[in-house]
Amino acid sequence: TSPCGRPKGVTPKYSLKPLVPRLSELLGVDVVMANDCIGEEVEKLATALPDGGVLLLENVRFYKEEEKNDPEFAKKLASVADLYELDYLVGAVANPKTPFAAIVGGSKVSTKIGVIESLLSKVDILILGGGMIYTFYKAQGHAVGKSLVEEDKLELANSLIEKAKSKGVSLLLPTDIVVADNFAADAESKAIAKKLADITAKGVTTIIGGGDSVAAVEKAGLASKMSHISTGGGASLELLEGKTLPGVLSLDNA
Repeated sequence: TSPCGRPKGVTPKYSLKPLVPRLSELLGVDVVMANDCIGEEVEKLATALPDGGVLLLENVRFYKEEEKNDPEFAKKLASVADLYELDYLVGAVANPKTPFAAIVGGSKVSTKIGVIESLLSKVDILILGGGMIYTFYKAQGHAVGKSLVEEDKLELANSLIEKAKSKGVSLLLPTDIVVADNFAADAESKAIAKKLADITAKGVTTIIGGGDSVAAVEKAGLASKMSHISTGGGASLELLEGKTLPGVLSLDNA
């Protein structure tokens, strides 16, 4: 199963059913599709699944409980499976190949504090991009014009820079910016996606997480060039922060 879009209840255009033909082709088996992601029908289909069979569950976001991290909903999801594959995300962070680098973007530092602080204890190189860089620039005394700045996060920005230095982490900010009359929101993302695709071809492991980042890579037509694309949306970032996710906890308890 997977989240898809932001549906308000069951919404046909966000169904995962269109994935069945392509998924069957890629896996070389006839993928069975359930009409739900929890419940009696799902349990029966899972029980009847032969060795090597594949069952695709419906969009988990058809339930409002998914985005609310509802523990009971998580238990129902976990009840039909014995193993949940988290190796790429958990393994990459727990036992990373070195040098280990992370790229974090976003318009505001405040929404990425947890991820940045968590990564500073794990990575060798941390690259920051997006609108948040102007808060770091101003904190360092640079002029930023009318660019977006979180005035109440200047001290935090400086503390993150100092924390990176104390841990021996290379915290990299863009060395130049482009001044324009309008803003092409995906310009930076396209360039980064292209570079990531290039280094993946040279043997580097690349993992894309976070809804906006995944969407940008897919829009650039480069998703298939990456090592792994997380479909967990913001949950993948919460996992990197070290937060306990109800779905994962339910699986652990099971």
